[in-house]
Amino acid sequence: MRIFRFDAAVARPITEFGSVGASIAPVARPGAGFVQLGCIYVAAGGCVGRHPAGEPQLFLVVAGEGWVSGADGERVPIRTGQAAFWEPGEEHESGSEQGMAVMVLEAEALDPARYMAEERVRP
Repeated sequence: MRIFRFDAAVARPITEFGSVGASIAPVARPGAGFVQLGCIYVAAGGCVGRHPAGEPQLFLVVAGEGWVSGADGERVPIRTGQAAFWEPGEEHESGSEQGMAVMVLEAEALDPARYMAEERVRP
């Protein structure tokens, strides 16, 4: 067995898109097709600035709470156990007043509706 780290201490700061108080620890990027997984830490008062999703992106909150926005820019509260999904090219942003940890999965053929219960249908 081997043990690996992905905690905030080994994460690199996210400085793109006007982000503040956010960092990412890459977890995996398998070789076949585009898939990547990372853990984002958003500090209290931090945000990942508005930018387009490059691939389908699933934003899974594993600790804390915050907010997310999609194409319309409306901030929607999100908490541990909830996930936001953005389509390729969709402008989005996220942030937190208290702090949160998020696993972010990006993949070419990602369809969370196949496996997850949807809480809120958004246009």
